[in-house]
Amino acid sequence: MAGPQARHRRGQKIDGWIILDKPQGITSAHAVAKIKRLLDAAKVGHGGTLDPLATGVLPIALGAATKMVPYVMDGTKLYHFTLKFGEARDTDDAEGAITATSDIRPEAAMIDAALVAFRGLIMQVPPAFSAIKVGGERAYDLARAGAPPDLPPRPAQIDRFALIGRPDADHALFEVASGKGVYMRSLARDLARSLGTVGHIAALRRLSVGPFEIGNAVTLDNLADSLHSPDGVPDIVLPVETALADIPALALTEAEAAALRNGMALSLVDLMGRIPTATNPDGGLVRGLAGHRFVVLGKLHQGMLRPERVI
Repeated sequence: MAGPQARHRRGQKIDGWIILDKPQGITSAHAVAKIKRLLDAAKVGHGGTLDPLATGVLPIALGAATKMVPYVMDGTKLYHFTLKFGEARDTDDAEGAITATSDIRPEAAMIDAALVAFRGLIMQVPPAFSAIKVGGERAYDLARAGAPPDLPPRPAQIDRFALIGRPDADHALFEVASGKGVYMRSLARDLARSLGTVGHIAALRRLSVGPFEIGNAVTLDNLADSLHSPDGVPDIVLPVETALADIPALALTEAEAAALRNGMALSLVDLMGRIPTATNPDGGLVRGLAGHRFVVLGKLHQGMLRPERVI
């Protein structure tokens, strides 16, 4: 009989990131579960949910990298999506039931003109089929039960929204760079409405999340194959600090690193000449490195450097 240790075995301790090219048809949670099983990893999470219909960059956090997930999710995201005009669907994507139709097909010039109103900071109503909680229940559960909730609009930052292709009158291809929590399904739905018609997302692909790009992504098959190669998983797993590539680095002594790791704050006076010049002195983040090892994510506040996340 297996002892308690065998029954409660937690898997390998692996720290770092895998940039997955998520296939269509599985949830982000399903992708995480597959990788957890493949690697026999103790702790796995992800940075930014993709709908089952969507493909592309899904950052998978392993071990200590799970502490960095909030910073990845705050990063800019780049998408390509195809909008199909003429059909509204209850899910705002191709998987839902048709709720309305229209014969109106806008010209490219009309689309370009309409895009202006969707750039910058806008207010956006999330899809009824979303994971937002309403009275303790998920919106998608209420919608599936026939009682879709009226969700209030929320701020959404759109840095880029451009028409990049028009394969036919029914379809248009767009590129979007956005901030955290922006729903591409809502963007497609609302753009179609603004053009006097209806529409939904027919295809969606995420090309980047923060520093993670599709060019560095691997498929689930790639990952499975790597387990049988001489180099194995380490070649695919990126360092924990990869997620923070856009945050300036700060060189620390071993003593300073130890103090921060123990929860102590350091005076910025003692770090004079080392703080990156572009860092905001009130709330700016730095990557603390000791001997080129990433040891802590620190925040500058009131003349002190305080540990934000310790590795």
